[in-house]
Amino acid sequence: MPANRTYSSENGLRSLPPHFHGFALMHIAMRRDAARLRAAAPRWNGAGTPWWHHLRETIEWHHTSEDDVLWPALRHRDRDFDAQARELHDDHEELDAAMHAVTTAITHHGEGLVKAAAAFEDILRDHLRDEETIVFPVFDRLGERAYLAEERKVVASAPMHVMTRLQPWMFDGATRQDLHHVRATIPPPVRLLGATVLQRRYTRTLKGILT
Repeated sequence: MPANRTYSSENGLRSLPPHFHGFALMHIAMRRDAARLRAAAPRWNGAGTPWWHHLRETIEWHHTSEDDVLWPALRHRDRDFDAQARELHDDHEELDAAMHAVTTAITHHGEGLVKAAAAFEDILRDHLRDEETIVFPVFDRLGERAYLAEERKVVASAPMHVMTRLQPWMFDGATRQDLHHVRATIPPPVRLLGATVLQRRYTRTLKGILT
């Protein structure tokens, strides 16, 4: 990778090496849903509460799997990553606090949700931007085979309630071209389940935030 090149998923996947498209799709999905929450906050009627709980659980798993699985592996493989990983852990704590504030507002029938949703989106976007600046060059240096070996460990760490939502959530709004390389890493039976039963379940939950 050229020394002055910065990878980012903020404008999609085109600038990114294919082997970490799956990781990038999760970041794209988080930004998408933070924007959905912010749009829904002024008219909140409670219908989106299950959707929010699912999103929070997924984000919590995502950054816990980074702290517990992916970052230790990157430390082992890339000695420059160690100090940077500590910075990212601190960001995760700030993000947890922002999600807690959203949950509290939802528990109080939406009181304070406009402010909490806006803060959550801003903190999330800043965190993802910082994280990608740090870790995407590391993913690139690892190369496809080594990186995907670590990614499989991350996915395997997902609890079942997250695993069953992961594919339709990641794929929501993505183009066929975006999904080309990611689909190739998913066993065909799992792809089929994600595109049928799990997709229908995801779509039902999504209605709560889009109404």
